[in-house]
Amino acid sequence: MLINDYLAFLKYEKRYSLHTLQAYRTDLLQFEGWLKTAEVDRIETAQVFHFKNYIVLLLQQGLSETAVNRKMSALKSFYKFLHRENKIAANPTRLIKALKVPKKLPVFVEEMKMDTLLDSEHSFDESFSGKRDRLVVELLFGTGMRLSELVNLKETDFSNYEGTIKVLGKRNKERIIPIHKPLQEELQEFVDLKVLQKFDNKSPYIIVTNSGEQAYPNLIYRIVNSCLKLVSTQDKKSPHVLRHSFASSLLNRGADLNAIKELLGHASLAATQVYTHNSVERLKSIYKQAHPRA
Repeated sequence: MLINDYLAFLKYEKRYSLHTLQAYRTDLLQFEGWLKTAEVDRIETAQVFHFKNYIVLLLQQGLSETAVNRKMSALKSFYKFLHRENKIAANPTRLIKALKVPKKLPVFVEEMKMDTLLDSEHSFDESFSGKRDRLVVELLFGTGMRLSELVNLKETDFSNYEGTIKVLGKRNKERIIPIHKPLQEELQEFVDLKVLQKFDNKSPYIIVTNSGEQAYPNLIYRIVNSCLKLVSTQDKKSPHVLRHSFASSLLNRGADLNAIKELLGHASLAATQVYTHNSVERLKSIYKQAHPRA
């Protein structure tokens, strides 16, 4: 099956993460299923007009331009693979252009609110889950790591001696993130606390469920959403908001953009530059409040 061949290529040659592979598989199977409703039995015989019609359908279903572009990116990569492997004579997606996406500034939580959340004695209790939930927020805000990177973080990735965490990012690219002393101490305390729990199996992962198993994405999302509700009324309260908050805080305090890029694990500086817009907006706000003629 061509889709399986392509996914094997992504897994073994491109070394894509399991999360990415699952997303690509879903996108390709959805498109293949839609093609059958259009009386196209073989995915490799799709024509340009099929992709255009599919884009229209996705938009009519309420998907955002960003979501549609992501799905089309998976399809373009697949047909490029088929063309390179001589499975098709020409790549039909080469004429498909990405939809224009309105620019949106990253949503973040202000430093003062994060201080309130993390410094208040009422935000987290002293139970195992309370200490875990606090560590989840501290790690996301203190390192800027992605949700998928957090759930796959192992005890061996943490160096108390060096004061660093080794993160396995997109496409299995490793990066080292320094952590501040309080977070370092909190991490070590939690690792020690895990030893005292009467779990049936000792998990190598740092963040675990109440039964000691590896944490899963929905658990992390619920933890962050519940915690941010205590200090923020904004609609978005996802783990990625804390990643944005980390980057925005560093930039506002004068950190070099290239350094932020390395800490976030961005492939290019263009992805990091979006945070400069937040910084400009902050300066505009300060100017408007402080300048006598504003």
